[in-house]
Amino acid sequence: MRTVAPQAVVGPARAGRRTKALAPTLPRGSIAVVDHADMDRLSAEALVERRVAAVVNAAPALSGRYPATGPGVLLAAGIPVFECAGSDLLDRIQPGDQLAIREDGTILRGEEALGAARPLTEEQLALQLSAARARVADAMRAFVENTLSYVSREWPLLCDESPLPKLRVHVRGKHVLVVVRGAGYREDLHAILPYVRDVRPVLIGVDGGADALLAVGLRPHVILGDMDSVSDAALRCGAELVVQGYPHPPEGERDPARDAPGLARVERLGLPAQVLHALGTSEDVALILAERLGAELIVAVGIHFSLQDFLDKGRKGMSSTFLARLKVGSILVDARRVSRLYRRGLRWIDVAWVVLSALVLAVVVYSVSGSARAFLDLMAVHVRLWLRHM
Repeated sequence: MRTVAPQAVVGPARAGRRTKALAPTLPRGSIAVVDHADMDRLSAEALVERRVAAVVNAAPALSGRYPATGPGVLLAAGIPVFECAGSDLLDRIQPGDQLAIREDGTILRGEEALGAARPLTEEQLALQLSAARARVADAMRAFVENTLSYVSREWPLLCDESPLPKLRVHVRGKHVLVVVRGAGYREDLHAILPYVRDVRPVLIGVDGGADALLAVGLRPHVILGDMDSVSDAALRCGAELVVQGYPHPPEGERDPARDAPGLARVERLGLPAQVLHALGTSEDVALILAERLGAELIVAVGIHFSLQDFLDKGRKGMSSTFLARLKVGSILVDARRVSRLYRRGLRWIDVAWVVLSALVLAVVVYSVSGSARAFLDLMAVHVRLWLRHM
């Protein structure tokens, strides 16, 4: 970040209405222009990781609906936040446009004033968070009511026996690791790497969860989702691709572009894929797929279950998640529990490597050291004499 005028932030700007899609394209020191009310922690952390100079939000940082954590993450990292810039700003900015943002929120492109945004201070954020926390009970009541109303419609998820994709990877009787890019996924994934290397579970990446696996040196066996937040590189990594589609429409109304919109992207890349029509979020579908394929244990990384998780994602209910957890039952384990309970024991291969290393070292010492050879020869004589007197 550099300053060209008193109390101004300057940098090349990039705009996008979906923060998670915009973040990977942002160069260091750029200004991110987004339209993201109640920004979640994961999106904010992605912007911090790109080391942006500032964030201009067309929407309010906090709508007051619930205490979103993203704006606090940005301010804690020293990134200025400007809010309520107006959604038309995103349409007026071209990639690379040089913007200057004054401390009062005036946005300039050269001499042209594009608009104004309200700078967000830590004091203002604290007041807004306090007001939002006072309304959490209302948000929770609405969330529960919505969940219960949809449970009555989506209960067939529990007894769904529709045909499953025919996967090359064998799942029955094995452990399955389902990775979602949810809060804390990096730490959880690193914590269970010893378990993954020893047990070798089947790896399912849910959309961007595939990139998370590749980032730690693991190639997913299956990538499942609507393919909106996974990279082209991950899609090309050799994993089996399962595109989630909406439940089958009435006979004669099939429209692949509408029923499974992610399929078009995969086809543009020239990759084979199967479509799984199912209710629920992609992570719910991944859990149910593993259970129906006969997984012995399902270990989940980054999945959403708390009220904060769902509100961050803009979800008004969690009926499919509730039903999916009921269906999967006791074979579902959170990765954090695995990292605390799993301890790598001493394996025969570890002992063999230690013995082999000791033998190699002894041979090397014997070959280069005359005194070592003399000592070993003397020891050999003593052993032979001892054997003769037995």
